[in-house]
Amino acid sequence: MNKSIFNRIFLLFLLFNVVFMLTGCGEDSEKKIVYAPYEQDKIIRETDGPGAPVITDSYILFTADPKYRTVGIAFDFEDYKTVHPFTAYIGTDENGKQTPKHLFYCYERNHKISTIKYRLIIEGLWTTDPLNPVKEYDDDVNLYFSVVNAVNADNYNTEVTEDGFVHFVYRADPGEEVWLSGSFCNWDPWIYTMHETRPGIYELNLPLADGTYYYNYYIGFTPTVDNTNSQKAYTSDGRMVSVIKVK
Repeated sequence: MNKSIFNRIFLLFLLFNVVFMLTGCGEDSEKKIVYAPYEQDKIIRETDGPGAPVITDSYILFTADPKYRTVGIAFDFEDYKTVHPFTAYIGTDENGKQTPKHLFYCYERNHKISTIKYRLIIEGLWTTDPLNPVKEYDDDVNLYFSVVNAVNADNYNTEVTEDGFVHFVYRADPGEEVWLSGSFCNWDPWIYTMHETRPGIYELNLPLADGTYYYNYYIGFTPTVDNTNSQKAYTSDGRMVSVIKVK
């Protein structure tokens, strides 16, 4: 076979494989479908364009101008270590043409946090939210931070109660089996079973002496941090755990 013909066939073969991988041919297309919760989908669709954060009982919608190529958001309760990317919402204009209406990130309010501080990362530059007029200056780092006062914050969260118990709370899908484990039980994952007190809310009261405790929840064999408690730490082997202080 002529060498030039062989090279062309080889290049066509490589091109076909690249197109095959990019288009996802041979995969079950239904697996790629992601259905957003109704309330989340509703506030995204009903937001006409970029503006100040929109607050509901379950979500906070952050938006940005679609003229930007990349936008991300980082929160104080995650120590600004995680950047959550914005997604473009595509709408239809008066001429029937599809066009980006806004960029958005929808935060699910799983924590009992009445005030949230955050910064945006717009095309690689860390800055405050230009659409949120509420800002706060931090003297320790000489920076401004955007602020959301999330009124009516959810009361279901892990906390130390007045009667000497720690009230552990975890949010998950309804019908799960959730266990509690931590430094108070030598990390045995099968001693304490959380009770589903209402759909998706798992609770347990545990008497603990004064001190600092590290813990996680387990769904099956999978550990997860407390999504109602913003206090986190890392173990010596690099695992993230939740922290509760009793005093």
